[in-house]
Amino acid sequence: IFAEAKHQCWSMAHIVKSVKGLRVLVTGGGSGLGSATVKRMLEGGARVIACDLAGEDSLPKGAVFQKTDVTCEKEVGAALAAATKQFGGLDVAVNCAGIGVAQRTYNWNKDAVHPLKEFARVLEVNACGTFNVCRLAAQLMAKNEPNEDGSRGVLVNTASVAAFDGQVGQVAYSASKGAIVGLTLPMARDLSPIGIRVVTIAPGLFDTPLLAKLPEKARKLLAANVPFPQRLGDPAEYAHLVEAIVTNPMLNGECIRLDGALRMMP
Repeated sequence: IFAEAKHQCWSMAHIVKSVKGLRVLVTGGGSGLGSATVKRMLEGGARVIACDLAGEDSLPKGAVFQKTDVTCEKEVGAALAAATKQFGGLDVAVNCAGIGVAQRTYNWNKDAVHPLKEFARVLEVNACGTFNVCRLAAQLMAKNEPNEDGSRGVLVNTASVAAFDGQVGQVAYSASKGAIVGLTLPMARDLSPIGIRVVTIAPGLFDTPLLAKLPEKARKLLAANVPFPQRLGDPAEYAHLVEAIVTNPMLNGECIRLDGALRMMP
């Protein structure tokens, strides 16, 4: 019994964690899911670099803003350099930056095909931008001293339920988010020897600035499609999951749907 109690205490030492004192970088940190994550991390006692193209004025007090294009190696490098200068390194990177476009592969009514440049741009920002941050953040995290579990850092990426249930006009967006889902496991395996975990969140319909632009009637219609809870997700709930991922060392190489059991119709 005593031996079992010792084992349980040892196990709990690996599970009960906090984000307090962690050094965190959040892309897309100026609004929506990213902004909520910045706030949650700060409230938990973490130190945060918020990367975005804009939104500095709306950041919670205590966050360090860094203007960053996630597709630019130089600008991501500057953000990581800022984390090193401000905090001495990096423990967590959360990728929330992303864009979308609504366009059919071929619109027969207008005899118009999907512009290749638009497709490529969505892939570049969402998929390549996420990978760019991950690869450079991992390089910096590798310099950390491992904790008692051998961990040196955590990468949290943002996909979408569109990766699985892409709707009409979402071919570019779904492809980009599917790429993020697809890189999750191999990246986790790539980085496992140095103790860096990789987890992806696939949000459903969330009350972000993008959906806020829709008429109230349209917002209510979208919310009615969510089985339970029958409402749009709160960005704070996304941030809550980020914290859970960071603090639970057994979450690795997985994509987690955060959608209220939503399955999108065509």
